Amino acid sequence: MIITMSTVARSTQIGMRECRRTVAFLVKLGNLLNNDFQQRGECDKIGDSKRREREEFLEIIDEITLCNFRHLLEEHGLNKLFFDAINRGMVETGHMMKGGAIVDATIIDAPSSTKNAEKKREPEMHSAKKGNQWRFGMKCPAGVDAGTGYVHRIEVTAANVHDVTVAHGLIREDDEVVYGDSAYLGFEKRTEVVNDEHLSSIEYRVNLRPGRFPKISDNAIDWTRWIEKRKSSVRCKVEHIFRIIKCQFG
Repeated sequence: MIITMSTVARSTQIGMRECRRTVAFLVKLGNLLNNDFQQRGECDKIGDSKRREREEFLEIIDEITLCNFRHLLEEHGLNKLFFDAINRGMVETGHMMKGGAIVDATIIDAPSSTKNAEKKREPEMHSAKKGNQWRFGMKCPAGVDAGTGYVHRIEVTAANVHDVTVAHGLIREDDEVVYGDSAYLGFEKRTEVVNDEHLSSIEYRVNLRPGRFPKISDNAIDWTRWIEKRKSSVRCKVEHIFRIIKCQFG
């Protein structure tokens, strides 16, 4: 297949036209929602059932619009550009800190049934065992700013890819400390870390597995558990973004 400049220009014009139409619809929807909320605050004459029906309708419209807008960004490769632009703006305005990162990954479940038009599962999804439960879907590794909890790097892999495999790509050039759970134990010994001057100089604060905690007497101070608790108090910030990805973006 030969792709000419006219084909590229035509597809670009179509993509920009669709994007402008979607943005205009989002702006109009935002104005309608704003006016609706103002009227709802000024007048309470509408019954509870009618108000609940309208709220559910607006929620459905909003979710469909956001979903279509997301797919439109993915289709034309604009999601990565927007993500990088937002991060640059947050760094310039001081909303995102530097020097420390948190790495973690979560499994996003996908339908494992083959009862569809193609009679097969998604080829990019795989099965993986977490604990005693088998999961089918994809994995979302993320790098989060240790100070603010904002996302600065994100990847997408199959569920059977181990967390440490892509962890080096979640670390920024100026990070000096990296936090992670017990899945990242031994990460500093990997080849891509040892052979990299910057990655090998980072301090990795990785949580130990509970079985590795030393036994102590009743009167002694459990410094190991105290240190692990301090690590977890920083590392827990990465769990907030996974809640948003799973519960709000679904």
